[in-house]
Amino acid sequence: MATLHYLPPVKPSAIALGTVFNHAASLAIMAPLFGDTYRKAQAASTSEEFFKSKEAATAAATWGSSLVGSAVQAYGVGALINATGTLSYKGAAYLGSLIFMASAAPSIVSQLVTEKRPLDTVAVGALARVFETVGLSMFLTYWGTRTNPFD
Repeated sequence: MATLHYLPPVKPSAIALGTVFNHAASLAIMAPLFGDTYRKAQAASTSEEFFKSKEAATAAATWGSSLVGSAVQAYGVGALINATGTLSYKGAAYLGSLIFMASAAPSIVSQLVTEKRPLDTVAVGALARVFETVGLSMFLTYWGTRTNPFD
């Protein structure tokens, strides 16, 4: 009989590579923020002036929190893969789709219906979330998440 541990082990390399995968997808969304910050850095008369600026602090905080969030999400998806015994890409796609529906779909519907955001803006965010859920699940299934492959 298999037991579910409170914090299931996930292979550290899966967490690290999942973090990179997920962070890259997140940066696609935040690229406009970093683009503006980069242009302001070039316009600053000295690098010290830029690093003391509010834009630099905001960019650093955003980047750091995104990195930590990506690592937590990579662990969570890896733990779900292990807990559900997912071994196939088809299973990973289903699991990632369920994660997408549970985590991203409500805000996407809200952006379209309540906030009335432009469809192209919502679509770009939704595509990034698909990569962060379905893509991450499939990537981690490819890489492997079990610390002991015989579990």
